Amino acid sequence: MQAKKTFSTIHFTLLIILVVLGAFMAVLDTTVVDIIVPRLKGPLSTDIYGVQWVITAYMIAAAVGLLVVEWLIKHYGNKIIYVIGVAAFTLASFGCGMSHTLPEIIIFRTIQGFAEALVMVTAQAMLFSFFPPEKRGIAMGIFALGVAFAPAIGPTLGGYLTEWFSWRAVFFVNVPIGIVLVVFSALLLPDNSKRSPYPLNFVSLTFLTVFTVSLLILLSKGQQYGWFNSPFIVYLAFASWFGLLGFIISEYFSKNSLFDYSLFKNPYYSIGIMVYFILLGFSMYQYFYLIPMYYEHLKGLSSIQTGLGVLGFGIWIGVFSIIAGALSDKFSPIPVLIAAAVIYLYSGYVLFPSLNYYTPFYEAVLKTMPFGIAMGLFFAPITVLVMNNSNGKIEQGIMTMDYVRFIGGSFGTAIATNNLVFYKDKEFDAMVSLQNHEVVSSFLAKMEQIYGIVTKVIFRMFEDFMSFNYGFKYVWLDAAFWGAVGSFFIFMLLFVKRRKYEKS
Repeated sequence: MQAKKTFSTIHFTLLIILVVLGAFMAVLDTTVVDIIVPRLKGPLSTDIYGVQWVITAYMIAAAVGLLVVEWLIKHYGNKIIYVIGVAAFTLASFGCGMSHTLPEIIIFRTIQGFAEALVMVTAQAMLFSFFPPEKRGIAMGIFALGVAFAPAIGPTLGGYLTEWFSWRAVFFVNVPIGIVLVVFSALLLPDNSKRSPYPLNFVSLTFLTVFTVSLLILLSKGQQYGWFNSPFIVYLAFASWFGLLGFIISEYFSKNSLFDYSLFKNPYYSIGIMVYFILLGFSMYQYFYLIPMYYEHLKGLSSIQTGLGVLGFGIWIGVFSIIAGALSDKFSPIPVLIAAAVIYLYSGYVLFPSLNYYTPFYEAVLKTMPFGIAMGLFFAPITVLVMNNSNGKIEQGIMTMDYVRFIGGSFGTAIATNNLVFYKDKEFDAMVSLQNHEVVSSFLAKMEQIYGIVTKVIFRMFEDFMSFNYGFKYVWLDAAFWGAVGSFFIFMLLFVKRRKYEKS
């Protein structure tokens, strides 16, 4: 549909604001909450492993929600599912802010996660439908401006709200915004979705849910339990394998499959999904996890300073999202993606490995800026590439993209967490093996005469910190490696036989 012929300029602008703001609120809440998790131990009377369920429950619910959102949209339409999603997210935010126990906040975070899946898919689908085919790059650029920018300001906002008010303010801030969105979305958003009800394959859904839930818990709790040294992790691995096998068998014999596998015959669609899975999930999610940790845990900056550091590259995501969308419309998504891959690889292999404890703050911000530019150039073109080649099944394309991003991102975060421990221990062992024990012992003996027995404790902490500092270089490089694997699929686009993009 050509929205410019249907709506006035003001009405059209309001429609864009309504759908982008809803998605922005949902994504923002994810990164804002990451900042306050360590501070919930006291108020909720639990330990760090307990409060991690605040994040894990959200992830699981969002992933499961993605599996049913297309079915809901086909039955009830984008508008009503979007409004319900925003309303549920808002009520759950209020519930999280009012929670006094760990089970309470986990329940409300589960509702939030499921609601986020509804909001994200419907917002993207509606925004895509508002624009004519030749302007869909701009549409996804606008969407990326809101969604990709949210993680950049999340740490800053979370740190500010927590420092000046309380951790509850992080959740309460969503309530007035959500109420306004629900009211105006119900009044102004068009209900132009085509209803085409089809039976949901509950068998496939059940098996895939078992796989998804087991895998996400395994990846988020593996480090805590010692991976496969723990029977709990082994059981989760078996459950995820059983769920995946059952899903494959069910899909093979079912007449109503959960996914439309015919779309994967289109090389542009298949490559786009793989880029989403590996480049965004395995690599970019590592950077999103590692950059705040670098500022806060390695350089020892405050939450607000960390947020400003993240904002240093986040601004460029927003700026170049619009540019990438316009270039995709004027030329093609492929050259924009090639440029994004080149800048991304340069950032990963040249700039990030040079970041360490001694890097000045301003220099660290400057060196992460190209990463933000690459991300801004990435989101709109890859989304347009997938959705233009989804044979008119926009919701199916979005659901598949978001699901593989979610699974890939969970792998990426788990890899980064495991690498931080692995390379830190490796550097510590290397550092100790190279030391002259006579010189070190003599030095410590002299220092003990001045500072007492605490000298050895301080020296041990210094060694531990420096091994963390030296190990970070290899963690950066590992994230870059997965970026190279994902970029390989982008360069494959150059060798795919040219074809006219399908206009959905």
